[in-house]
Parts: sequence; structure tokens; C-alpha cells
Amino acid sequence: MIRFENVTKRYADGTTAVDDLSFEIAEGELVTLVGPSGCGKTTTMKMVNRLIEPTGGRIFIDGDDISAVDPVELRRRIGYVIQQVGLFPHKTVLDNTATVPHLLGVKRATARARAAELLDLVGLDPSVYGGRYPEQLSGGQRQRVGVARALAADPPVLLMDEPFGAVDPVVRERLQNEFLALQKSVRKTVLFVTHDIEEAVRLGDRIAVYGQGTIEQFDAPAAVLGAPATPYVADFVGADRGLKRLSVTPIEPGDLEQPPVVHLDDPLPATLPGWAVVLDREENLHGWISAAQAATAKGTVREHARRMEARLPVGASLKRAFATMLQYDAGWVAVIDEEGAGRFLGALTPARLHEALRRSTAADARDIARDEVELETVSGR
Repeated sequence: MIRFENVTKRYADGTTAVDDLSFEIAEGELVTLVGPSGCGKTTTMKMVNRLIEPTGGRIFIDGDDISAVDPVELRRRIGYVIQQVGLFPHKTVLDNTATVPHLLGVKRATARARAAELLDLVGLDPSVYGGRYPEQLSGGQRQRVGVARALAADPPVLLMDEPFGAVDPVVRERLQNEFLALQKSVRKTVLFVTHDIEEAVRLGDRIAVYGQGTIEQFDAPAAVLGAPATPYVADFVGADRGLKRLSVTPIEPGDLEQPPVVHLDDPLPATLPGWAVVLDREENLHGWISAAQAATAKGTVREHARRMEARLPVGASLKRAFATMLQYDAGWVAVIDEEGAGRFLGALTPARLHEALRRSTAADARDIARDEVELETVSGR
């Protein structure tokens, strides 16, 4: 969808902001550009909609050289979200959102109807917020309106320049979650600029780590964290990159232990090796029971089973699994086949979580599947 060919931006004073960049972004891909201030990431993004013109090289969108496209027409076909949002203070939220379709000649009623749909999509009830003005919104709400406005003309490309940087950490995380859910629905081709490696890792399908005007590594988040291409990248992502990698490493069935299992209508077993998972007739997770309960109580498992709160669907991140263990002070997490209630697949213990992280890192480094990795273990002798 977007292709850079030997793109350079050099200013009159001799400063080179971007130096001979060549890379491609696939349709529907979300790529985060991350690096310190002044590294060229925002310049790169602004050259896509010609707010900045390159000194050399060419940029293509869907096969078309953008230098041959009228800049105004080009920008109307590209969604643009910035940190300051840039809403018109004299227009209502609904009219702000309908701005670009209206400029493109869409009838006012149609544009406003589309704006209402998008406000609802980003979590703002148009009947509540549509008639308000920007000053009547919180920072997080204004950012949602900014995203809705950028999507109003249904552009194939979305440019986002640190859009969540001006809100507090709690709101920022909520906006990131909402944007990821939205991206699954609309599947735009997104260039997302940030200086925050954790945000880049969390949002990006791939990450471009910038040095000074050049890209030091362009890869999947797990690969950047697990196998930094240069000492600069290793230093930039930080010594705690193993912890960051937890957020981009999913739970896989091969990571799980298979503990003892009992069913709700079974009589209490005479002995158990510590604890057992309790399932219903359909093999769905119900809870757990301890060996102490089994040894001292009478009746069926149903009468004594405890609910297992520490549960996650397969595919959830290892970070979420670790957080769940801490939240419930649990020695293991039950993994099921879908969110909420579901078929029990196995248990993820701290030791298996660590192994999963090691396998993932080794697999990326060697470009093989996780289940092909054989881990070395340290003997206790």
C-alpha cells in the first residue's frame, strides 16, 4: 500500500532529517515509527501526505507516485490524527467529524449520518456528544473525535502523530485498547508515530526503530525485543525488553501443563497430588479443588469445588497471564479456548510462562517455530 524508494529529506542548512529510506507497508498493516525526538519519524510520516516534500526519492500509495497527485486532493484521501487533535472550536462534535466528507462534496445530511456512525464506533454516543463543542469534552474524548474525523471519508491510509501522548496513562491505555479494537474492524493502513517503545510494541504489526534519519530495524515487535539488530536498538528498547516481550508473546497450547482433572458429579477422590481442575460434562472449566478438601470432606466434587478466577483464553499475552497471576495471587492460570466460559485446555504455571518466553525469543532469533525450539536446562546437581 505504501512504498518508500530511496527517500531523503535534506534542509537548506545541510541538516538531513531522513536519509535514503526504502521500505514497504502492506495494506491493512499498522506500522509504528519509534525513536527519540529529532530522529526523522514525524518527517517520514508528513512526507506521505506532502506536508513536507522529500528532497529525493519517491513515495507510492497503492502504486501511485504521490508527487503526481494534487496535495490537497491527496490529503483529503488520507486520515490524519495529531496529538493536539486540531478540532474546530466553533463546530459541534458532529460537524467536526463530518468536515472531510462535506469538503469532498457529500451532502450535509449524509455526512452527518456517517459522522454519527463513526462517533458511535469510537465509543461516543452521538445523541449525547454530537451537539457538544470541543471545549466540553475531556482530552480522551477529543482524541476519539479526532480518530472519528480521520476515518470519516473512509481513507485507505491513516497517519497518526503521537495521538495519545497528551493524555494521562490510564486514559492512554484505554485509548490504545479502543484503537486496536477499532483497527480490527476497519483494517486501515496505518503509520503511527510514537517515542514510547511500549506503545510501539503494543500497537504495531511491525516496528520501525529510528536512529538519526535512518531505520535501524524494521521488524515484528517480538523480533525487535527478542533479537535487536544493532547495539543501538538493544539500548533503545531497554534492558527490560524481556518484560516488554511478554506483551507480544501469546499463550500457545504447547505452553500448557495438563494437571489432574475431575468432574462436577464425580465423588470426591481419596487422594490428589496437590490440586485438580474441575470441569463440567462438556469439559468446560468450572473451578478447582484442593487435596486437603478431597481428603477431609464427603460428597461430590460439585459440593466443594471453588471457582477459578485466574482464567484466560488461549492466545492472550504472557503479560496478561502474569498480571492475572498477581491479581489473584494464583500459582497458575487456567487457559480455555475462548473468552469467558470455555473448554479447558491446560494450566499455565510460572515455570511454563518462563519457558514460553524463552522459546519465543529463541524461535525469532533462529527463524523457526516455537515448538521446534529445544531449551537447555540447568541441572540442579
